[in-house]
Amino acid sequence: MAEIGKLNSLEVVRSSDFGLFLDGGDLGEILLPKRYVQRQWGPGDTVEVFLMRDSEDRLTAITVKPYAMVGEFAYLRVISTTPVGAFLDWGLPKDLLVPFREQTVSMQEGRSYVVYVYLDDVSGRIAASAKLDRFLNRTAGNYAAGQAVELLICARTDLGYKAIVDNTHWGMLFHSNVYQPVECGQRINGFVQRVQADGKLDLSLGKPGYDQIADVSDAILAHLEAQGGFMPLTDKSPPEEINALFGVSKKSYKKAIGALYKARKITFENGGTKRVPQDSQGANEA
Repeated sequence: MAEIGKLNSLEVVRSSDFGLFLDGGDLGEILLPKRYVQRQWGPGDTVEVFLMRDSEDRLTAITVKPYAMVGEFAYLRVISTTPVGAFLDWGLPKDLLVPFREQTVSMQEGRSYVVYVYLDDVSGRIAASAKLDRFLNRTAGNYAAGQAVELLICARTDLGYKAIVDNTHWGMLFHSNVYQPVECGQRINGFVQRVQADGKLDLSLGKPGYDQIADVSDAILAHLEAQGGFMPLTDKSPPEEINALFGVSKKSYKKAIGALYKARKITFENGGTKRVPQDSQGANEA
């Protein structure tokens, strides 16, 4: 079944001077305007389109994908404000409306906000809301410590950053677990550090526990191999240099490099780290 506000693969049923008409199932025939039509398309072909209502409130198909579709959260910039609400740039010719009733603060032109894209049940039009709580799952999710998740950073607080986890739940990324620059609207990969008794999620940018040490150790060894066995980096290097190279905190890096040193896989020489040849490792272990 074709869905408004989402991508659909629809069959071309007939052509006209205005474009192609697509089979929208229960929604009837839907026009794909001529400016979006590729020359080789014709009846019987299947095309991927986004469905929305045009400026005259007619259901129409386009081949442009918006920055966010119905059911998704996104960080979008305000193009203009009017008596009916704020209009956002979502990558389509027709801007996306956030009605005043769906704003938590008075939106300002030129600023960006995290919003949820929804389909209004009454008008059948696509709109957006900044009242995020209403669209997030308030029950405990099926998460476990160490699980990889996708984060959308929403707001900075005294504790850290509120983030939307996997487009479904709220989570908190505490300042102590942030070791690289993050900002509102950024999408970033993270991990569940802890699931609280009430189901709230504590987040981290690095994989917690021993697994992360093993991953970082492998990355260090791979980098040394690529650099001919030496890198000008030690456990005393600045956090910014460590993060730029391996994408981890200095604390995680020190644990990993300490484990490698203890296993006699590296040494510290000439202000850097040197890979111990495998033959030497075997001799040392013997």
